[in-house]
Amino acid sequence: MSAYFKENKGLCVWFTGLPCAGKTTISKRLYEVLVRENFKVRLFDGDEVRKTISKDLGFSREDRRENVLRVAKIAKDLVDQGYIVICALVSPYRKDREEVRKMFEEGEFMEVFVDTSIEVCEKRDTRGLYKKARLGLIKNFTGIDDPYEVPDKPDVHLKTEKESIEECVDRVLRRIIQK
Repeated sequence: MSAYFKENKGLCVWFTGLPCAGKTTISKRLYEVLVRENFKVRLFDGDEVRKTISKDLGFSREDRRENVLRVAKIAKDLVDQGYIVICALVSPYRKDREEVRKMFEEGEFMEVFVDTSIEVCEKRDTRGLYKKARLGLIKNFTGIDDPYEVPDKPDVHLKTEKESIEECVDRVLRRIIQK
């Protein structure tokens, strides 16, 4: 796998899915594997991004779009420098994800749909966000009062209710090698 990245540009691996679907868990494990193999890797997790480069944004449709595009612009710059950039953001709107894909050249972008039912996401929610959203304490929460638009044709479709973290990471790694 390392020979591929020594001869080519980098890659953006874009994880999308409902809150608590497993995007962060899988992307962090993927990051660890790639770092161990001495790749130039960067990870952008949605929660961390919201505390730093997007701390001025809310959760309106326009702010969510801006958040996604900010991360994508940084990711594109790093991909051009030969990095594997892992982005784990809810990125709920199909149109925004399609716009992100268009920012990258052929072979530089890989969309990974972390497909998990809302019931399982709610069970995994250690911060109680879904409960607060259902009580009306959080507005515009994806999956409750704001939609999540499932990708039409993701490069990788992970089903975390049936696959372990390691199986998911292995599937993403195999796809990276194929690309």
